[in-house]
Amino acid sequence: MENISLTSDPILLFIGIILIFMATYTSVDLFTLMKSSERNNRFLFLGAVFSMSIGIWILNFLMIYSQHTEGLTSYNIPLAILSILIGLTFTGIAFYNLIREKVTTFQLIISSLFFTLAVFCIYVLGIYTLNFGLSLSPIILIISCLLIAISFYMPLWILYSKNLSTNRQGWFRPLSSLIITGGITEGYFLLTKTSALYPSSVIGQTQDDFHHSLLFYIALFVSIIILTGLIISSTLVNKRLEKSDSNLKDISAALDASSIVAITDPRGIITYVNEKFVEISKHEESELIGQNHRILNSGYHSKEFFKELWRTIGQGHVWKGEIRNRAKDGTIYWVNTTIVPFLNKKGKPYQYVSIRTDITNRKLAEENLKQTLKELEDVKFALDHSSIVAITDQRGRITSVNDKFCEISKYSRDELIGQDHRLLNSGYHTREFFQVLWRTIASGAIWKGELRNKAKDGTFYWLDTTIVPFMNEEGKPYQYLAIRNDITERKRTEEIINRQDKLAAIGQLAAGVAHEIRNPLTSMKGYAEFLTLDEKDEARREYLDIILDEIERVDSIVEDFMVLAKPKPELMEVKNIVPVMKNVLSLLEFEAKKQKININFEYREALMKVVIDENRMKQVLLNFIKNAVEAMPNGGTINVSAFLEDQQVHLSIADTGVGIPEEKLKKIGEPFFTTKETGNGLGLMISFKIIDSHNGKVYVESELNKGTTFHILLPHHSD
Repeated sequence: MENISLTSDPILLFIGIILIFMATYTSVDLFTLMKSSERNNRFLFLGAVFSMSIGIWILNFLMIYSQHTEGLTSYNIPLAILSILIGLTFTGIAFYNLIREKVTTFQLIISSLFFTLAVFCIYVLGIYTLNFGLSLSPIILIISCLLIAISFYMPLWILYSKNLSTNRQGWFRPLSSLIITGGITEGYFLLTKTSALYPSSVIGQTQDDFHHSLLFYIALFVSIIILTGLIISSTLVNKRLEKSDSNLKDISAALDASSIVAITDPRGIITYVNEKFVEISKHEESELIGQNHRILNSGYHSKEFFKELWRTIGQGHVWKGEIRNRAKDGTIYWVNTTIVPFLNKKGKPYQYVSIRTDITNRKLAEENLKQTLKELEDVKFALDHSSIVAITDQRGRITSVNDKFCEISKYSRDELIGQDHRLLNSGYHTREFFQVLWRTIASGAIWKGELRNKAKDGTFYWLDTTIVPFMNEEGKPYQYLAIRNDITERKRTEEIINRQDKLAAIGQLAAGVAHEIRNPLTSMKGYAEFLTLDEKDEARREYLDIILDEIERVDSIVEDFMVLAKPKPELMEVKNIVPVMKNVLSLLEFEAKKQKININFEYREALMKVVIDENRMKQVLLNFIKNAVEAMPNGGTINVSAFLEDQQVHLSIADTGVGIPEEKLKKIGEPFFTTKETGNGLGLMISFKIIDSHNGKVYVESELNKGTTFHILLPHHSD
């Protein structure tokens, strides 16, 4: 067989090396993009396969064509197309073997061998496309194939032994392209230099030089166009992905700086944690990777809580919630968590990304707030059940009242809200009193004092009051809290004690003076009566009668003094108060009718037993009712009532007379104080003393031009 001598064209060789470098660079670039992107993977895969195959075929074509041979045969186009298809097939198998999630060393070797097989097949078929035969040295063939396989294995090993972010560094693609280009070129040189070419036994007619040149330039032009398109596509895709990667890196950096991030596989095994996760959990990264989140379980949440969580993300839905975890040192921390499932093509989660924010301080604040609110609720509950509470705005308008306020004032809450406290003004306190009160609280100071208010039904009540101003940022009150306690009974008791003290003083005075007055008074009365027996002059007799009337009046006063000084023994018996009152009213009925006064008696129960001295109690009732009659010179109505309440018999005598002025009402019952022109004040004083001796209480309410009411409270006697 006749061998054919070969000569090389260096320009064509240089062009071929440049083109294979460009093709390899584009192929590596597209393949690495495919590994780092979830989008357009099919396009990137086909682009990488096509670019690598075309590059190998062009280099092979140019190297063979650069060998000027004698008796060049016609170019076999179908065989050339077959060589391209075989190259695409083996290159596709090699790349497909590398698109798995985990690639082993064995798989790297297999892919390298398929790349080598693609180069070898394209070379051999390229020789036959020119209708040459081929004879190779086995040793050189093995060395060439091994060199090409190593040139493919090294970039693949770098690609899969480093992190994906490292693979995207700028040096990887040109370095890999250089290694692969060098390996393929050197392998071709070895194959070409050691190959023995000879004319094929099936040689067709020779073609002229023009035909060979035209075919060459057409093939070269088409190859360059294809590679240029692949390079442009690769560049555009790369720029888009780099922009996306830049955005993703920015987002990732922002998340790492602000959030606690973890990634787990479908089983919940942790595959990635950022620094903030390590920082808050107190675990090292190596202690977390490969574990599940049970390592952080604080035991606070129930099994149902986590079942619902896994059910949600397992169905591909985003889960949001708050989780309490336990750090390595045992401390508890709270995180606001969002778990995002990433789904594969089958719609099943292949990993979960958890983004958390530390909310421990917020949860502690919420807990403290809850505790504070609980304490405030407890304080409010205690105040509402023990005190009369009202809140007003800075102008004194009522904005809130509790039930006890409504109970004592007899007003409903709706009637009070929006009003000021003038609604309850009893007229007892002076204008200067309230001016001092407002001046005090408006300056931010607390005011304490006693107030007498008037309820809706006209009754009066006393309150021990504390008013607390609440200040705004400018140091001015924006609302006032008034806390009051009912001291009406205390004030009545104080009044009774005051009267008792006065009665005691009068009694001591009476003990020393009564006898000294009565002795000369008896002599005066006797001589005056004696003189009337012999007096014939009517004018002088009238004067003596006047003297006797005045002596009787003085004797009556002395008699009252003697009662104060030495009360008569009381005959205490259990009596039904209703008949007693009826008896007293019958005695005064005629006199009341003469003065055009109606007396009404109302009682709720027919039997109300009390322990009393009947005669002395009648004296008290007669005194009070007579005063009521005298208070209505122009006629009117006296309403007398008796009812049982809180184990006390409540008697009231109310007239519709002129009333008693506020300043005089406080002195009712004091010795020698009277509202009548002819009275001496001892009658009421003695009546109060009698009620006190029965363990009872008396208090008086009055309003000018409306009338006066005397209230008597006596202990109820139960069998």
